[in-house]
Amino acid sequence: MPVKPHRFTTAFAAVLAGASLATGAIAGDRELTVYTYESFVSDWGPGPVVKKAFEAECDCTLNWVGIADGVALLNRLKLEGDNTKADIVLGLDTNLVTEAKKTGLFEPSGIDQSNVNVPGNWSDDIFIPYDFGYFAVVYDTDALDTPPASLKELVEGNPDEKIAIQDPRTSTPGLGLLLWVKSVYGDEAPEAWEKLKDRVLTVTPGWSEAYGLFTKGEVPMVLSYTTSPAYHMIAEETDRYQAASFDEGHYMQIEVAGLVKSSDDKELAGKFLEFMTGPSFQNAIPTTNWMFPAGKLSEPLPAAFGDLVKPKKTLLYSADEVSENRKAWVDEWLAVMSD
Repeated sequence: MPVKPHRFTTAFAAVLAGASLATGAIAGDRELTVYTYESFVSDWGPGPVVKKAFEAECDCTLNWVGIADGVALLNRLKLEGDNTKADIVLGLDTNLVTEAKKTGLFEPSGIDQSNVNVPGNWSDDIFIPYDFGYFAVVYDTDALDTPPASLKELVEGNPDEKIAIQDPRTSTPGLGLLLWVKSVYGDEAPEAWEKLKDRVLTVTPGWSEAYGLFTKGEVPMVLSYTTSPAYHMIAEETDRYQAASFDEGHYMQIEVAGLVKSSDDKELAGKFLEFMTGPSFQNAIPTTNWMFPAGKLSEPLPAAFGDLVKPKKTLLYSADEVSENRKAWVDEWLAVMSD
């Protein structure tokens, strides 16, 4: 099947969507350029819905630029610096906000965030949440009779039962797994990775490639989200794909957007960020990005969301702690995985 929303997109479709600015009729002379991850702008992602809704309000043209994944977004922005064409970057997460601030490329938008509500009441003067979710091991019930019930069981389980994961150097889910393992194993994380390495079929640059292998039946488990099965339940009317509930809890991801300081139209950028927190944007999140909305909805969540795994415990490092340790922890991971 083609890989579809919450990054459910084929790698080729995603590259095509992100290779150039989105086209469409020019509405007025104002343009807004938003950098985001590839699957957000895919035909099945939120991008087309959001573009249509915002352009109907703004008398402007919204241009998407798709970049592989969240960490790659930040890397791209660092390379471009003040010469970036981005007005807004959408798709970083809370693990990256301290590092993003250190670039000096973002500034507070000053918009009203009263619509925003995420677990733990996380808030920031620069970065605004638009959705959140929890990382999970998603498994194929046709290929795996007994899924791991804990991170320990995943690490120490049958090496013949493989998993596809993502690279923490380029992917926010990959970074999320790294932080998940670190939060559970602490100083013993290298030993945990040494054991888990035997179960890893492949490490992909982004989420889309890993999930594509999973849905093609090439691997029985994949690092994804507790919300991923909702796609299959709603769009495909199957409960074949499920998320495993882990005893130690699940690592949370809060995705955010920020205003780029060098933007040529900060008024329009601010309007988009405010729009992002309201129903015209947020109603699209559950069934196109397959995450929990962080802003105001005008309709209830689909019933399938009530059947998803509910984490027994939420794991989350502070952004400052991630910024201080990310390089060392990634190097620690790389030393094991490349051995």
